[in-house]
Amino acid sequence: MEKLIREWPRTPENDPYKFGLEKLAERLQPLLEGAALVLAFNEFCAPTVEDAVADLAKQGVELVTVVPTMLTPGGSHSEIEIPAILEDLRARHPAMEIRYAWPTDLDLMARMLADHLKKFDS
Repeated sequence: MEKLIREWPRTPENDPYKFGLEKLAERLQPLLEGAALVLAFNEFCAPTVEDAVADLAKQGVELVTVVPTMLTPGGSHSEIEIPAILEDLRARHPAMEIRYAWPTDLDLMARMLADHLKKFDS
């Protein structure tokens, strides 16, 4: 059932989150100074984090940094599920260094949101 859910045909209409994330990735990629960017999903969409890391390992990638899109503290995905997945992946791929860019710097997030809010001042 999980495979069916992850691989059902997605469109911007039936999965705006996935397509929104892809748009964010398009804007992020040029800012990464040549580093590769691979999208992976904790649930619902493909590829899984496990599949993405396995593909990177097959390509000979030695360093992976994972960043969640849920940026605020308190979420079970970012604080519990993803760290558990990464711990398992570290055991499966001992030659690969897997970093987790978490927790997000709340001061940085606050500045970004303040700058964003200024756009709505009249």
